[in-house]
Amino acid sequence: MTDQEIRKPLDKISKSSGISAGWLALIIAFVVIIADQTLKIWIKTNFYIGEDYEIFRWFHIKFIENSGMAFGLELWNKLVLTFGRIIAVALFVWFIIKVKDIKGIRKGFIVAVALIAAGAAGNIFDCVFYGKIFNNPMPPQVAEIFPADGGYAGWFEGKVVDMLYFPFFDFYWPEWMPVVGGSYYEFFAYIFNIADSSICIGVALLILFYSKDASVAFKAIGGDSAKTESEAK
Repeated sequence: MTDQEIRKPLDKISKSSGISAGWLALIIAFVVIIADQTLKIWIKTNFYIGEDYEIFRWFHIKFIENSGMAFGLELWNKLVLTFGRIIAVALFVWFIIKVKDIKGIRKGFIVAVALIAAGAAGNIFDCVFYGKIFNNPMPPQVAEIFPADGGYAGWFEGKVVDMLYFPFFDFYWPEWMPVVGGSYYEFFAYIFNIADSSICIGVALLILFYSKDASVAFKAIGGDSAKTESEAK
């Protein structure tokens, strides 16, 4: 099966829907953000930190939180990262508005960009609001939304909620293997959320099926910029 055959269903659905690219992007972003935030709030108010509920052997709901920062970076760097994400989402929105009606740009490309923007926005909500609207009690207590004593942190200091866990298989490396011998390995050990999934799906679609659309879009934007500069002179 070729790439064109794989991506046909997405392009066919978007064409037959009669919805403009702009509205399609808005609807997708809305659905992703609502689904992401609904699940996160439900997890936050029904699970305690570290709680692991097995649905299938290979699929668990496991509640963890992460600050979105690596290597113990301080609050200032977290604020910079959060504002950077907000700017990135704004740029994605600007990009969609700019290219949605360009000839040669398929709706599937707009869908992919909207998925990335929506996923980024979903995690921004956690960083901006969750520190203020939730408390963070010790397990086995679960968090309250809008607690009387206030939240666990300030604005822009919230932690991102993750819960989707797919431990497909695990094993111990043979003792005779160099470096990893005797150590435990699990595939897939990452715990993530709907927003993360949305970003990954959007990026995968762009790389696999819509690289040409991206090239057309950037050339068109570059041409508009050059034209504006020329007119200004």
